[in-house]
Amino acid sequence: MIANRGEIALRIHRACREMNIKTVAIHSTADANAMHVRLADESVCIGPASAIDSYLNIPAILSAAAITNVDAIHPGVGFLSENAAFAEIVEAHGITFIGPRSKHIHCMGNKITAKKTMTKLGIPCVPGSEDPVDGIKTAKDEANRIGYPVLIKAANGGGGRGMKVANSPNNIEEAYTTARRESAAAFGNEAVYMERYLERPRHIEIQIAADNHNNVVHLGERDCSIQRRHQKIIEEAPSLVLTPDERDKIGRRIVTAICNMGYSSLGTMEFLYEDGEFYFIEMNTRLQVEHPITEAITGIDLVRLQIEIAANKSLEITQQDIIFNGHAIECRINAEDPYTFQPHPGKINDYHQPGGLGVRVDSALYAGYSVPAHYDSLIAKIIIHGSNRQECLMRAERALGEYVISGISTTIPLHANLLLDPVFRSGEYYIRWLEKNYLKS
Repeated sequence: MIANRGEIALRIHRACREMNIKTVAIHSTADANAMHVRLADESVCIGPASAIDSYLNIPAILSAAAITNVDAIHPGVGFLSENAAFAEIVEAHGITFIGPRSKHIHCMGNKITAKKTMTKLGIPCVPGSEDPVDGIKTAKDEANRIGYPVLIKAANGGGGRGMKVANSPNNIEEAYTTARRESAAAFGNEAVYMERYLERPRHIEIQIAADNHNNVVHLGERDCSIQRRHQKIIEEAPSLVLTPDERDKIGRRIVTAICNMGYSSLGTMEFLYEDGEFYFIEMNTRLQVEHPITEAITGIDLVRLQIEIAANKSLEITQQDIIFNGHAIECRINAEDPYTFQPHPGKINDYHQPGGLGVRVDSALYAGYSVPAHYDSLIAKIIIHGSNRQECLMRAERALGEYVISGISTTIPLHANLLLDPVFRSGEYYIRWLEKNYLKS
């Protein structure tokens, strides 16, 4: 069963089809005509358009799993993919959850617990509070100990919600109060913690794969520093700032840590990188939206690998087998105004995907399809691979120019302009560069 929607649901279906695995697509009423629903062997409507009544409705999903007699559930990305309770319930029903064990999802889902775990395992973390910051006085004391500026973050957060910067003692109280309020509203938990605020870091993440037999490999890094409000817009692999020695060193440390955790499945270790130092910020215990660029430079199908691990197969690759080939860039295309970022759902009138050597498009769009207003606005990913970054950039420019999506506004013009920006082309960007120097809002 594919317990998700959109381009990632279609991506999972395609991997299953190549593995001769039959699929069941669940969907809301808004997604009755979605591409993965049309292609799956079976489909079940699990509720109305609202995500809380459909894609987040655990009883409805399990009922659909029971009536279709599925062996496994793939949660995709977002929705329930990092919900430890969902994974535990799936396990309790005798269905394979295609992802890590629920205990590891739970451990890594809380940022404070995750940092404590990684510190014990020898992974460097951003200096900060060891426990939730409870009260204004504690917040002021911790900020003084860490040193301004500080970043206050939701313990159960993600996507930039519940994050506030305090630049001095004058605004620590306001930042702390606002972060707690946003955390409670977004995640049902007002717990926050505090970290040193790094001024110009890169966002570097390392892809790992681990089986149930204590075999672990890393598949290199992705640079995800082109962001708006902590949401990734463009990703590259490999990063322009890492040397082979740095990649090997951090990769070996991560592999050792994952082995010692007893973790299995795919996972992504996310770091801030500044002045030659890595600082762990979180671990994503699921498939990543940007996984295709790792596939492009390694030639390894990560979705297939994830399914095989869940089926208790041993990794057939060793670290020595993983060879990085060329350069890859992913552009996330959203149904949004390219500069105000206001969502723009609606009907697709004309649709034409780019093609050619080194160009891949992951999308569930087609002419006549109506993009619903109820979900995340990501509608497509253009993945470009070239023998080097320059070739990759030229192909990306050409692909964006060929892409036709009419009837709605998309962020294609933003990407076209970004690829021509001298700072982006030089690779001298950092996680706040886009907001500070480029976007109108």
